[in-house]
Amino acid sequence: MRIEQLEYLAAVTRYGSLRRASERLHISQPAISEAIRKLERELGVTLLDRHRSGARISLAGRELLPPIVDVLESVERLKTAAGDQLASRRLLRVGTVNAGTSSLVLPALRAFGEAQPHVAVEIRNLQQDEIHVALTEGTLDLGLVNLLDGDDVPPDFEVTVLRTGRPAAVLPGGHPLAAHVSVTTDDLRAERFITMRAGYLMYRFVHRLFGAALPTALHTTDGAEMGKMMVAEGVGLTVLPDYSVRGDPLERAGLITTRPLAGDRTVVTMVALHRRQPRVPPAVLQLLAHLSTEATRGQLST
Repeated sequence: MRIEQLEYLAAVTRYGSLRRASERLHISQPAISEAIRKLERELGVTLLDRHRSGARISLAGRELLPPIVDVLESVERLKTAAGDQLASRRLLRVGTVNAGTSSLVLPALRAFGEAQPHVAVEIRNLQQDEIHVALTEGTLDLGLVNLLDGDDVPPDFEVTVLRTGRPAAVLPGGHPLAAHVSVTTDDLRAERFITMRAGYLMYRFVHRLFGAALPTALHTTDGAEMGKMMVAEGVGLTVLPDYSVRGDPLERAGLITTRPLAGDRTVVTMVALHRRQPRVPPAVLQLLAHLSTEATRGQLST
């Protein structure tokens, strides 16, 4: 028996159907249904009434709901106690998607370290879905992710907006396109192009930008930092949030630059996420405050 199986069943009850639970949890219906089927086999009872019109909690499921809620509340108390332990063991765990965070995280981390010299910070570079899972499981305390227009975050997370910008073409400093005011999709399609691997936000955007007609010379990498270095080395061009390049050492040295995408009005936003809980560890709130301060300073300087 796994905690998430109980959480899925409780969500079906809370939101009234498997479909609504799937939408709220950002987990596919088949995944939730299969997890609950495994729980049914383990308990020997039918927890969901499944019909062509959808699935809802059964009478047996409703009868078992009070002890399930008790278990989930006990788990939440355990996580809260673990949060208290966090303060005593002085470890703060941060997950980041990397794009645009180095110029934000490093100065915030320096300021946090000066204010909290005895707190160790562990930073992990992860994909967005991995950050969501780790925050839910409690193995991360804070996550930094980027969102495109219309993207949602799980309802159990608190969201703090840090930076807002637009996707931009990233070019070597001496590239002919750097002389243009903006860069078109056809301009990019004609060049060797570097895209992020599936699972990254810019992978989704690039496929939206090019549609079915991707550049013929296509390289793939993990994360914005490697993408920027590949551009600086002349391997190809890429597209990243403009704030992920602004202030980067490679940009300051003139090795890379950005140009707007002609006709594109997409907004990309960097946010900080942490779990909703009765008591957020003070170290999390303090680092979040430093991140917000650095983000505001960075926006004012542009």
